Amino acid sequence: MKLILTSEVPGLGSPGDVVEVRDGYGRNYLLPRGLAVAWTRGGEKQVAQIKRARASREIRDLDHAQEVKAFLEANSVRLVSKAGQGGRLFGSIGGADVVQAVRAAGGPELDRRKVTLTAPIKSVGRHSATVALHPGVTATVTLEVVAG
Repeated sequence: MKLILTSEVPGLGSPGDVVEVRDGYGRNYLLPRGLAVAWTRGGEKQVAQIKRARASREIRDLDHAQEVKAFLEANSVRLVSKAGQGGRLFGSIGGADVVQAVRAAGGPELDRRKVTLTAPIKSVGRHSATVALHPGVTATVTLEVVAG
């Protein structure tokens, strides 16, 4: 079965890749979860659109990844969240919140799926998150969560 990936699938490919998979895997896993669409001749336009969107979000090369890493590790990112007594947050802070805070701090556009938190952030204070920028290049972002 020939499919066009719409999301990152570990061990298979990136968005926009045209892959050949077994019928059952495609029909029972990839298609129902929205990770892929069936390949058609008209789907080639979708492939080009997905690849353009991915290229705009991606780090260009190793030098660019090193620059972004230097920026992220040099600056602390401040997140404001509602908190109760004792510094406990109402809810938690996730990868999308980290990406939004980095963008607000003047940083680059990051992919939320590349942000890894060691544990869910549920309290006020200093925390850290890891961002995979390029194969072999990861940056540690210092997060300062304050009550607001």
